[in-house]
Amino acid sequence: MSNGIDYEKVLNPAQLSAVMTIEGPVLVIAGAGSGKTRTLVYRLARLVETGVSPENILLLTFTRKAAGEMLERAAGLADERCRHVPGGTFHSLAYRVLRENANLLDYKDTFSILDRSDMEEVIQSLVRDMQIDKGSIRFPKRGTLASILSKSANLQVDVEDLIPEEYSQFLEYIPEMKRLSRLYGVYKKDNQLMDYDDLILHLRKLLSENEALRDRLSQQHRYIMVDEYQDTNGIQADIVKWLAHSHHNIMVVGDDSQSIYSFRGANYKNMFDFPKLFSETKTIKLEENYRSTQPILTFTNALMDQAEERYTKCLFTKRANGELPTVVDTMTEPEQALYICRSIKEQIDRGRSMKDMAVLFRAGYHSFELEVELARQGIPFIKYGGFKFMESAHIKDLLAHLRVVANRDDTISWGRILRLVKKIGPGKSQAIIEWMKRNRSHPWQVAEWPEARKGDDGLKGLAELMRELSAPKNKPDKSVERAIEYYEPILRERFDDFPRRRKDLDQMISMAGRYRKLGPFLDDLVMEPPNSSADLESGSSRDRLTLSTVHSAKGLEWSTVYIIWVMEGYFPSSKAYSNPDATEEERRMMYVAATRAKDLLVLCYPSQESPRSWQLAEMAYRSGLSSFIQALPDHVLAYDSPGAPRKRRSIQWAKKEPRPKRPVVKHPSGLLPGDRVKHPAFGQGVISKFKDQEKVEVLFRDVGRKMLHLGYTSLEKI
Repeated sequence: MSNGIDYEKVLNPAQLSAVMTIEGPVLVIAGAGSGKTRTLVYRLARLVETGVSPENILLLTFTRKAAGEMLERAAGLADERCRHVPGGTFHSLAYRVLRENANLLDYKDTFSILDRSDMEEVIQSLVRDMQIDKGSIRFPKRGTLASILSKSANLQVDVEDLIPEEYSQFLEYIPEMKRLSRLYGVYKKDNQLMDYDDLILHLRKLLSENEALRDRLSQQHRYIMVDEYQDTNGIQADIVKWLAHSHHNIMVVGDDSQSIYSFRGANYKNMFDFPKLFSETKTIKLEENYRSTQPILTFTNALMDQAEERYTKCLFTKRANGELPTVVDTMTEPEQALYICRSIKEQIDRGRSMKDMAVLFRAGYHSFELEVELARQGIPFIKYGGFKFMESAHIKDLLAHLRVVANRDDTISWGRILRLVKKIGPGKSQAIIEWMKRNRSHPWQVAEWPEARKGDDGLKGLAELMRELSAPKNKPDKSVERAIEYYEPILRERFDDFPRRRKDLDQMISMAGRYRKLGPFLDDLVMEPPNSSADLESGSSRDRLTLSTVHSAKGLEWSTVYIIWVMEGYFPSSKAYSNPDATEEERRMMYVAATRAKDLLVLCYPSQESPRSWQLAEMAYRSGLSSFIQALPDHVLAYDSPGAPRKRRSIQWAKKEPRPKRPVVKHPSGLLPGDRVKHPAFGQGVISKFKDQEKVEVLFRDVGRKMLHLGYTSLEKI
């Protein structure tokens, strides 16, 4: 037990206010690098120090790792009991509540959780069963279908309402997709499966419909804290409302300027709606930044000053000196890669370490040219964003053998492991699964399938493995070890790079060793999957450059940050042009990327490159430097070019050098995408795109998106 923390000494006034406000609803608007985590940690310590039982506190974060680190820090500050505070993600909370109350949903407590690739496999099998016309080449692929169903669930919008708004190219298939949505729900229930979206949907359902459970959970969690509230969706906001309904002791922390996950249903407007849920809300702003230099913050403040809707905040720091963020026109993509490599080597010559540097980009494919050049020059790097470790075939093969032991109704995993047995294809595997379901067979009875041939040892070997894995006192790490032993001959036969893949499998043994039961280990892998095998390496200290998408970089920081492809059509993405909300999110992504930098921020764009797949009508956007950057005042940036004389980038040098203008291809009407226009009936709007020579899509301020025929309408350019 500590002798008490001197909170006034270790916290700034805004942080202190958040920590000391124990009762009632609190909204903390925490700018990037403003000590958000520190504030949460000290508030945890403060609650326990004042006598609140750890079991009556709930900490909700977006990764279990983040919650664990906060609880460890709080325990080190104040009281060992802080480690016993329930902490984790919305999904892990839902998982715990649903396991204990599965019967209320007509589920067994052994249900399995589908990860994204399993979800896609289920959808693909349902599409085959639906026998959609083979000539339908435009019918969405499994990944797109999964995205549609997931977004429909997260946004609480019916498929038929979502498709016209976001997937209009598939309008003709709305009936088929409505049917697919129904079949998918039935399949999950019949096979005791839930996907990620089901976890929070079912938790919300239980809280809203079961008064006894709602009151019990609200009384159990009398002090609630939610991190990254800007990334919650409507379902999660409802869960927060129900959990706090009996006491209103709820503090949410977030930054509306860092909301970049709308593709998975996140709604930054939850930040603005929180005071409506809890009318007595106290709002606190954390604006002092402890990460970046003032020139970097001046740039990011100016960037967000352009935003349409935001909580007004102005980040400041005591680190007044520093170099201006620099915009570099590299002319071409190969030169952009060469420039980054040269600059990194210069940084190393000045004594900086590569692990203190990162290159960020809007989309994973933006770094391909750079990756080739880094490899050519022998600069080691690790890339985040894109590759998903848990979606690798060898990992899914291994885990499927374990999942059927935890849930014998998991037909997806059964299909996967049966197809790995010699002489068993899709037809036979389906027949075996149906036979086992009819007879309620145990996993180790798979070899008793009546149509098994004599002398076929494949099913016998699998049955023997199932018997061993099903032993009641098996430890998870021993089960993984035994499954690897069975799977290794298959691994060697299936993959030429089996030595590397075998190392990945070995990492699973050490992970499983942290658990006492197999079920929680498998479920945690689905709910908190590592992004790559590197994530499994504990304490890796290799000195290498980080390449990352902006989404994967959120929450991290580096001394030096390079942002590449800071160019119209790339950042912001051309896909955002017709949607003002999407454009605003692109701006927030730029803000997130820039606020990762502590000491040096460099923004690169190859002005002579053009987007590779745009339609002719969209050529107007080939205007070089990102419009987000062009709109900023001159004094917040410096401009450079690899071919220009070397100058020291400092706060004194801020003159913008002229950029050559590229020719723009106009539509025959004389109008361009992006032009502001006025319509006699619809009012003012912006041209988003031309469909052909005669039709134009305009986004009107008051009436939304309209497709107009130029021969029958009057548009006046403003």
